[in-house]
Amino acid sequence: MGDITTGSVKANGLEFGYLAAGPESGPLALCLHGFPDSAHTWRHLLPELAAAGYRAVAPFMRGYAPTSVPEDGAYQGGALAADANALHEAFGGGSDAVVIGHDWGAFATYGAAAAAPDRWRKAVAMSVPPIAVMATAFFDYEQLKRSFYIFVFQTPLAEAAVNRAFIEGLWRDWSPKDTGYAAEDVDHVMECLATPDNLSAALGYYRAMLDTSRHIERYAAEQKAATSVGVRPVLYLHGAEDGCLGADIVAPGDDLSGVLAGLPAGSRAELVPGGGHFLQLDRPDDVNRRILDWLSA
Repeated sequence: MGDITTGSVKANGLEFGYLAAGPESGPLALCLHGFPDSAHTWRHLLPELAAAGYRAVAPFMRGYAPTSVPEDGAYQGGALAADANALHEAFGGGSDAVVIGHDWGAFATYGAAAAAPDRWRKAVAMSVPPIAVMATAFFDYEQLKRSFYIFVFQTPLAEAAVNRAFIEGLWRDWSPKDTGYAAEDVDHVMECLATPDNLSAALGYYRAMLDTSRHIERYAAEQKAATSVGVRPVLYLHGAEDGCLGADIVAPGDDLSGVLAGLPAGSRAELVPGGGHFLQLDRPDDVNRRILDWLSA
């Protein structure tokens, strides 16, 4: 872990565990993970952000141990965006803060930056494009096959089906053949989902995704923001070998114009050669360079 430290902070009524690196006086760089993953996914990026002067913080998302499970059972995108903005407040972030999200963290990033643009200077989203692009990509036949797990998660069988072997299978399917998956990453996931409540929380993200009756009115403003274009520029990165959400759907013929159409003015969208769904782990040097170049431009 090197110079990465651990801590906890209260925000939006939850106790968030987190990993951090860099000077506390530096501008906040909030790094948000997805599924099936943990804050450890940022272990290559946090030190690089710290070296660039940022206070880099990677929280464990709501419901992922050691972060607490929300009593209201809210897992909609608006709740994730509200968490990000509350964490900005808890860490004393200023208008020079940046937010970086992968997978579900990307949903949170879009929503947080659109709901409170005064809090964030720039944003980075990875592996999940804006909702307008997702809505069209999702119904492609090949993509529906890749997305089988989302439909499994809607059923009462999910809690019994999602074990270590299931998580390992997703990592293998979603990663490039030359990198596969690291057992330590699955170890971290299983630690985060160690209790039935933690597992149900992670599945809750997907259940709220397809069932709006699970949405909480408290997060209506953030939910609406998550589906809007926003104003803060976004760097979007997608792995060319992503086995979860195929680059053939997101960027047919390596054309990312569809993604750019759903992002604010001044945004950029790039494919990362050799990158799978967890591209920040598959190609850390390349991804780190792209992110730091974007933030410094």
